[in-house]
Amino acid sequence: MTEADIDAVAGVRVRGRQAAYQGLMPRAYLDAMSVAEDARQRRERFRRRRPGVFELVAERCGEVIGRVAVGPVRDPDVALEGGELRTSPPAGELLALCVEPGPIGTGVGRALPADGTDRARAGGFGTLYVWVVHGNPHARRFYERAGFAPDGAEEAYDVAGRRVAELRYRRRPAPAA
Repeated sequence: MTEADIDAVAGVRVRGRQAAYQGLMPRAYLDAMSVAEDARQRRERFRRRRPGVFELVAERCGEVIGRVAVGPVRDPDVALEGGELRTSPPAGELLALCVEPGPIGTGVGRALPADGTDRARAGGFGTLYVWVVHGNPHARRFYERAGFAPDGAEEAYDVAGRRVAELRYRRRPAPAA
């Protein structure tokens, strides 16, 4: 992904979230999502992303239809123990995955995390983690088919006055061929 992809990625992200989180997040919140505002935030985050984070886009006929971001795990209980890195090799995290709602079921969603896993392994990451909205059985099945399994960690956050619970999943990347 390059900075030139940000506007297209913002559109995919907003449309993807609006489709994936219907009934899980307040409708007014989803309807108020703005591609322009998301692009502004993406641009700011892209410029100051942490070392070790990489982002890939999927394109079809020259149009961005998906994005995956992978980097060092953010969860202190996984990453640190007494201030020192706890895992060797260090753990990674699937930080973001979004796909244009139209091509769902065409393999784009499977290809992006597979490419992200390959990049994570090449970047020296071991176990990969991802947070999944608890009430989204489609996403949970998707990650389970990709080899992820819940590890027991849960957290919740507020979205426009509604609590949204997430489960943490993990998987070990396959050894390099």
